Amino acid sequence: MKKTGMAKSDAKKLMGKMVAPGAGHLGAGDVAIIDRREQRKLDQALGLVPFAVKLNSALVLQLQTLAKERDLDLNALVAEVLTKGLAA
Repeated sequence: MKKTGMAKSDAKKLMGKMVAPGAGHLGAGDVAIIDRREQRKLDQALGLVPFAVKLNSALVLQLQTLAKERDLDLNALVAEVLTKGLAA
């Protein structure tokens, strides 16, 4: 293999590692990465159901900002807001 071919191969390996799950995170070895199937099973056990909606981008930005301020997951914040809104 030529030198350029080897360099290209090394670059592809490096790029593959960069897009791999958990790459670039500090302490990535400490965090257990759950695949989608496992996450779906965990969500079903908690009684969670996927619910897709289309919202105005300004409203989404507002929700994301509020979630960061309150240090909540976006799913938890939306559930809380919906619960309060439906109770009123």
